[in-house]
Amino acid sequence: MNLLVTNDDGIASPFLHELVATLLTAGHTVAVVAPKTEQSWTGAAKTRHRPVQATRLDSNNCRAGSPNPASESLAASSSISLSCPTWTVDGTPSDCVNIALAHLLPPELKPDAVLSGINIGLNASLGFIIASGTIAGAWEGALHGLPAIAFSQDLTTEVYERLKANHDIPDAELLVTLRHSAAHAARLAPGLVSATPPRAFVVHNVNFPLPCHADTEVRRTVPAQVVVPGLFSPANDDGTHRLIFRLGEDLSPAAPLTDRTALAAGHISHSILDYTRLGR
Repeated sequence: MNLLVTNDDGIASPFLHELVATLLTAGHTVAVVAPKTEQSWTGAAKTRHRPVQATRLDSNNCRAGSPNPASESLAASSSISLSCPTWTVDGTPSDCVNIALAHLLPPELKPDAVLSGINIGLNASLGFIIASGTIAGAWEGALHGLPAIAFSQDLTTEVYERLKANHDIPDAELLVTLRHSAAHAARLAPGLVSATPPRAFVVHNVNFPLPCHADTEVRRTVPAQVVVPGLFSPANDDGTHRLIFRLGEDLSPAAPLTDRTALAAGHISHSILDYTRLGR
C-alpha cells in the first residue's frame, strides 16, 4: 500500500521512526509528514492565525546528530533515519495531513490510507480520544475519504518519566515492546484498510499494552467512559495554570469490553470510531 504517516509527538520521535521502518520492511510505500515539534493534546485543531511552513527533509537530516534547522530536537533523538519522502510542518497533526494531501504528495505517492503514531502513551477512553492529536491526524485522513488508523503505546508513569528523562529514546526493555507493537501495526494495517470503505468517516483506534509481545492478542473494544476533571494546577504566583496529567475516573459499565480494560489485561485494544453514528 501507499501510506501517509503522521504523529503528534513530532518528527524526531523514535516511536514514529520504528513504525515507519517496520512498514517499509513490510514492503509498503511510505511518505511521512509530521509536526516539527510535539503537538500532544491539540485534538483536531488547525493553525488559523499564522502561516504554516512545510519543509522537505531527506535521509541525512532525519538522522540524530545531523544539523537540521527544520527540527532542532532531532539531535537528541532517534538514531534511525527515515529513508522515505519526509516533510515537517510547524503546525498540528491535522495541518500535516491536510497540507500533505493537498500540496506535498506527488501523484505516485497518493495514499491508500493515513496512519498516525505510534503515540507515546495511550489514547484510550473518551476523555483522551477527543483530545488526542494522534487520533486527529488519522481523523483528518478520514475527512478526506481515506481509511485511517491511529496507533498508541500504553506506558506506566515510571516508564514515561524515564523515557522523557532520556530525551524520548527508549531503553532496551521498552524498545523490545515498541518493536513488537510496530510489527503488530504493520500486520494489522492492511486488513483494517481493506475492511474500511472509502468515505466511511471511520478511524481505527489501536492501543498497545505494556509490555507488548509478538503473541499479544487483539481484542475489539469500545472507548471507556472516563471523566477527566481537574487537569490544570491551581494558579501559580504569576496567575498561570499548568496541565497535570491524570488518567481520570472510569465510569464504564462491566460490558462491553473497554479499551482501558483490555490494556490493563495485557491485550491490544482495537476500537472502531465511527463518526457517522454521532447523534444516533
